[in-house]
Formats: sequence, C-alpha cells, structure tokens
Amino acid sequence: MAQHSQCRSVLITGTNRGIGLGLVRGLAAASPSPELIIATCRYPDKAQELHQLCKQYRNIKILRLDVVSENSINEVVKEVEGIVGPQGLNCLINNAGINVLASLDEVTAETMLTVYKTNTVAQLMVSKAFLPLLRKAAQQSTGMGCHRAAIINMSSRSACMQFVDVNDLALGVYPYRIAKTALNMVTRCLAADLKSDGILCISLHPGWIQTDMGGKKAPLKIQDTIPSILSVLAQLGEKDNGSFLDWQGKTLPW
Repeated sequence: MAQHSQCRSVLITGTNRGIGLGLVRGLAAASPSPELIIATCRYPDKAQELHQLCKQYRNIKILRLDVVSENSINEVVKEVEGIVGPQGLNCLINNAGINVLASLDEVTAETMLTVYKTNTVAQLMVSKAFLPLLRKAAQQSTGMGCHRAAIINMSSRSACMQFVDVNDLALGVYPYRIAKTALNMVTRCLAADLKSDGILCISLHPGWIQTDMGGKKAPLKIQDTIPSILSVLAQLGEKDNGSFLDWQGKTLPW
C-alpha cells in the first residue's frame, strides 16, 4: 500500500452505500491513508454511515454530487478545486451506478437509456469535468498510477462479450451489462487520449459482492474484497493503462 502515501487526493462517486462506502472506509483505515478522501453522493444528508466515518477520520470530506446532472457536476468541480488547490486531484473513482433487472422480454428503450445515461454517459462527463484538476496533479509527478493521476471506472465481468452464454444469469440485466460494455470503451478511449498527459485510466471489476445492487446471492463480501481492490489500485503503473482488471489484478477479456 506504499503508494497511498503518494496519492494525496482521491474522489469517489456513489459513496453512500455498497462498494463506494467500502472504498471510503478502506482508504481511511489504510496506513498510510491519502491526505484527502472526497466522498460524493446524491443525498449526503441521508448517508448516515458515511457521516460516521467522517467523524472518525479527519481526511474525509463529503460533497453532494448527482452524476447525471450537469449543474451538479460543475458545482462539485468548483468545490473540489477549492479544496485540492494547485496540487490538483490524483485519483477519480467513477463508482456511482444503477442496475435495473430487465430480460429480453422485459427491456424497454426507456430503461436502456436511463441506465446508459447513469452508468456510461455520466462517467464520461464526470471524468471530462475533472480533467483540469487531474492534469494539475499529473504535472506534480512522473510515471503513471494513482500516485500521479488516474481515472478508475467501475465496470463488471458481465460486460465481457466473451463471457456471454445462454445459461448466463446476467442475460437478465440487458441494460446494465450493455452500459458497462460501453463504459469499457470509454476507458479505452480515455486511456489513449490522456496518455500524453500522464493520466492513467482502467476499468475495474470489483467482484460480485453482496450489496444492495449485487444481491444476497453474490459470493463475495465487501470486507473481503476492498483490501484486494486497494492493493490493485496502489500497484497500477503504465503497463496497466487502458486495461480491464478484476479485484485481484487479473486481466479480463473485453
């Protein structure tokens, strides 16, 4: 976890529950911990567990962010700019997302567009909005990784086109898996576009975890996977730019 000491600031979206909350908790408890952990969510007032962590750890800052609202994105970028100053933002973790169960018989155009807007378009727009702050951070250091400047897009193994099978449970979530597949292309495009700026970008499958979104049938628990995720993030380097990794650092097919 050595590089966490070099990663001054991390911003995570969707931190009121599940993986986002787990990442905030894991980063805050890490030794060393980032100097600044910016936890964002749509309704901070309702995020009780997040506020408990904020009382426990001084390096957590909670901000309101609705990732599908352009005004909300612009407002939070201004807030973060005032907080991080000339050192910029080191790491952006695009974690916020939704899942709507919809098989081929159930799926509608409206559902597809809603999930696509939240799980793909929002990640691109949030990343684009924070680029000036990521570029500032990239100018402070060398190499590639979260210690310098990085965008981490939370994807899913269900987005892998090679893993589609007639017996696949994920066939019941057409909107989610298609939006995540599109997110993987966002990752590839950003990785190529921002390489010259020294900004690393990857897609990360955090595992099928028991959360409100993952459900009770999921084989993994947050407390079991968060340390592995943080270890993967800490070890990212130039060789990983544009890659699709799981929570154990294994490369997944597109």
